[in-house]
Amino acid sequence: MRIALFTETFLPKIDGVVTRVVRSVEQLAALGHEVLIFAPGSPPDELAGQRVVRVPSIPFRPWYPELFLGLPRPRIGREIDRFAPDVVHVVNPVILGLWGTLIARQRGLPLLASYHTDITQYAKHLNLPFLSPISDRFLRDVHNQAHVNLCTSMPMVNSARGLGIERVRLWPKAVDTDLYQPDKRSQAMRERLSDGHPEDTLLLYVGRLSREKRVDWLYAPITNLEGVRLALVGSGPYEEELREMFADTPTVFTGYMSGEDLASAYASADVFTFPSDTETLGFVAMEAMASGVPVVGARAGGVPDVIRHGENGFMFTPGDLGDLTEQIRRLVVDEVLRKRMGEQGRLDMEPHGWRAATETLVDFYQEAIRVRRRFEEDAET
Repeated sequence: MRIALFTETFLPKIDGVVTRVVRSVEQLAALGHEVLIFAPGSPPDELAGQRVVRVPSIPFRPWYPELFLGLPRPRIGREIDRFAPDVVHVVNPVILGLWGTLIARQRGLPLLASYHTDITQYAKHLNLPFLSPISDRFLRDVHNQAHVNLCTSMPMVNSARGLGIERVRLWPKAVDTDLYQPDKRSQAMRERLSDGHPEDTLLLYVGRLSREKRVDWLYAPITNLEGVRLALVGSGPYEEELREMFADTPTVFTGYMSGEDLASAYASADVFTFPSDTETLGFVAMEAMASGVPVVGARAGGVPDVIRHGENGFMFTPGDLGDLTEQIRRLVVDEVLRKRMGEQGRLDMEPHGWRAATETLVDFYQEAIRVRRRFEEDAET
């Protein structure tokens, strides 16, 4: 199968959407499919042997400078015509994805769209609340151009349907259980993350340091629990403010990590803290669980699709910092509970490899082809 993939976010950016796209392309290539990727910013020329077409773009400043908005160009249509895809997949359609949608519809190509980011919530967190009603209508109108729409968790499937988006399916969650596993635990990494105090209970956060991730909520537990240290892995526009806020706390900022270092960081922690209330799934929570570390996350978005409260972690009510602190405290004071929940998290993640999720994605591509054919037949009668 030949797949043209339009993605609004891509390498070298690192986030959950990019992880999903990269792992899916790698698996598609391994399964013998051909992918042509259209991406903004400064992407690599190829991924897993698949060609990447760099699309001219502008950064979304000052609100989200790491996000590049791809600009429509006639060349994109010419590339599509040469490639002759069997299906077009637009990821988080905004500008580049919208252009991919228009090209697909103009050429009568099967179209699949995937919904990874709660744009309405992000608009609020970026102090652009006036965009919320506009983004709701935009999401509905763009996604309803697709023959199949995918969401990465059941809460987001329900949210999309609530917006009036049609033909919504669940794209199964997946995690790299080979890279992220408990035996990556390292005393040296623990020394690094705890600033030389490995005997203390180590809390970990991995992700972008931005306002919508609610990292500032972790100030409450780190200042109210004894014998606890916090490591923040990642970077972003909110980093300097967070460094000032946490300056007098036992907190280490590491910057971005990846590969074996990141796997070691996960496995070397005691509790993974995930305060964000805007996640459509939460890959980092899954990576922590695969590493044998229990998670405390917000009861919002797609997180409840990952955390089973009281079994592989705990959830807290978004905005209730007392509740957040209490759920973390339960794991801090009970080493046996931490161990049991960590083991359960690992067991829960083991069935969710990338190959199975990508095979399901191929099934959805085939469904988009069938739906497009049915629509065409209905139009002729």
